[in-house]
Amino acid sequence: MSFKFHLPDLAEGMTEAEVVDWKVAVGDSVALDQPIVEVMSDKATVEIPCPRAGTVAELKYGPGDMCAVGEVLFVIAEAGESAAPVPANDAAAEFDESAVGATTTVFKAVDVASAMAKMPAKNTPVVIDATADRGRVLATPATRRHARHMGLDITQVPGTGRNGRVTTDDLKSFQNGAAAPATAPAAAPALARPPVSIANEGDEERIPFRGMRKRIADNMARSAFTAAHFTYVEEVDTNDLVEVRNRAKSRGAERGIKLTYLPFIIKAVVAGLKRHPSLNSALDESTNEIVRKNYYHIGVATQGPNGLAVTVVRNADKLSIFEIATEVARLAKAVQEGNATREDLSGSTFTISSLGRLGGLMATPIINFPEVGILGVHKMEQRPAVVNGELAIRWKMNLAISLDHRLVDGYDGAIFVQDVKALLEDPTQMFMEMV
Repeated sequence: MSFKFHLPDLAEGMTEAEVVDWKVAVGDSVALDQPIVEVMSDKATVEIPCPRAGTVAELKYGPGDMCAVGEVLFVIAEAGESAAPVPANDAAAEFDESAVGATTTVFKAVDVASAMAKMPAKNTPVVIDATADRGRVLATPATRRHARHMGLDITQVPGTGRNGRVTTDDLKSFQNGAAAPATAPAAAPALARPPVSIANEGDEERIPFRGMRKRIADNMARSAFTAAHFTYVEEVDTNDLVEVRNRAKSRGAERGIKLTYLPFIIKAVVAGLKRHPSLNSALDESTNEIVRKNYYHIGVATQGPNGLAVTVVRNADKLSIFEIATEVARLAKAVQEGNATREDLSGSTFTISSLGRLGGLMATPIINFPEVGILGVHKMEQRPAVVNGELAIRWKMNLAISLDHRLVDGYDGAIFVQDVKALLEDPTQMFMEMV
């Protein structure tokens, strides 16, 4: 019997993924657990293993194409079958819970909670069948949760989103007894404009706009046109911080740790977030709730070979300066080598962006949506300053914070930066905050 592989939900809130690269072609014989396709979600790139042995009958999407969660991604003809395309209405294939890959574990997701309980301790991506026992309804986890809160059976709600996906508006329309037909087109954005066409006017190179670069562009545009950005900038005297870090470098070197300024900044930010919880929050637009988070997973913008990624230092409030330095180095290496896991790249509550010596004087960083704040750390350098009425040369740097004005007032953002500044200018206070 031919087996249809439906794209599972690889990350919370994921609705679709881009096909990056096929490892096989139609007609190829494939073995159980053999890498078959590489797909990219908003969070990470994941290599999906073959769930059973057989012959590749169909590849439904090409590189660069978007596949919605729950749609058939590829078809495998099992031993003894021809590799002829499987009819679209053949629904007999069932997800195989025995297919366990070396890098990706596959569960039959009749019950998501029990499937999550079976997850291995190691931080490996877990692929869960998003179509089993759900009536093949396309909807984000937030929309499904909203349907439960409204007491609706989501399988009965006509979807007007892309590929028939059920949206929050569909739920409201259905509840009011005025559900739009499933064939209704999605509403166009109020500021919709025709795509820009660039004429060929000479020697040029054209590169497909897809993969990581497209993901970055989509996320930045979504953030810029959703969050109400405002930016606040402050200068910080880091003379004492430079001295503390220089003294600690040798102790770190003894442990094989390269100590930068970033772990100190992360600790200062966590202390500030604890005092100002509105900056460690997010807006759940599906339920109209502000979600204040009592955990501190700090995102660190990291430049990789395929573009910018946000790695996540989880539970930064519970780590020492040296432990943070070790974790930052591990994450940076994982991004450079292309083996960062979903957990390495998702779940941040607040992000820090630093280019080190290339940081310049000031920038207006774009929020890592749906977070409400991002702190830009700029170049540290010696500058003239007035100290106790006299001219002196001091180590200085600028901090630029961008915040979502929907959730954070300017006063709260400014006080947060002042608190971070005070800790960086007097590191002894920072160590008191760690108790």
